[in-house]
Amino acid sequence: MTRRRLTGCWPWLLAALLLLTAVAFLGRGGAVERLFLFFPSRWGHTNDLTPWTRGEEIIGYARLVESPENVWLLLHGNAGQAADRTYALPCFSARDSVYILEYPGYGRRPGTPSKESFNQAAQEGYQLLRQRYPQIPIAVAAESLGSGPTAYLATLPQPPDKLVFIVPFARLSDAAKDHFPALLVNWFLQSDWDNPTALAGYEGPMDVFGAAADRVIPVRHARTLAASVPQANLVIFDGGHNEWAHGCRVRIRHP
Repeated sequence: MTRRRLTGCWPWLLAALLLLTAVAFLGRGGAVERLFLFFPSRWGHTNDLTPWTRGEEIIGYARLVESPENVWLLLHGNAGQAADRTYALPCFSARDSVYILEYPGYGRRPGTPSKESFNQAAQEGYQLLRQRYPQIPIAVAAESLGSGPTAYLATLPQPPDKLVFIVPFARLSDAAKDHFPALLVNWFLQSDWDNPTALAGYEGPMDVFGAAADRVIPVRHARTLAASVPQANLVIFDGGHNEWAHGCRVRIRHP
C-alpha cells in the first residue's frame, strides 16, 4: 500500500476505531446509536416562539398567525432542539402557521431519542393538529433526519396534505454508509428509516429539495427519494446541508 493510499484510509480507520471503542464500552444497540446519531440540546429558551403544549407538557414551539391558510408541522434535524429552528420560519408563507415538534429527549421534553419515539411523537403531534384545525390543510416539512418520521406519517389513514423534504435521505442506512464502514453501520444502526417504502402509497403533492454541495447527506440521496415517488417535484439548490434557509433558498408552500 502506498503512503497516499494509507493516508486516505485514516478517516475510515479512525471511524472504525471510535465505533469499536463505543461498542466495547456501551454494548451493541441503542446506546451506541444514540451516541452517533442524535445530538440533542436541553436549553430552556423559546426564542420568542409560542410553546406548543399537550396538557402541561411542552411538545414543541409554534409561530402562529390568525386564520392561517395552511398549518405546517416541521420535523427538524438530529441536532439542537425545536426552539432553535427560527431560521426556518422565513421559508414558510407568512400566511401559514408553523408548529415545530420537540423530539423526546430534546429541549424540555422527557424521553429517549429513537426511531420509535420520533415516529410516535410525530404521529401524536400531527393528530393534535388535525383535531385543532379540522378545516385547514395540514402539511409536513422535514429537515434532514426529520425525513424519517415525516415519511412515516404518509402511512397513516389520513396522511398529510403535502410533504416537503429538505436535504433528506432515502434510506438512513445508505446515508450512514457515506461516513462509516458498512459493517459497522449494520452492527449499530437500529433506527433505519426506509422512506421509499413508507411513501409507496402516498398520493399527495411532494417537494424534495437537495443541496448540490451537501457533504452530510449527499444530493444523490435526495434524487433517490424523489425518484421513488412519481409525483415528487425535485429541486436542487446551490449550497451545503445547513445552508438551505440562507436567503430562503427553499420555499415551503402549499399548494
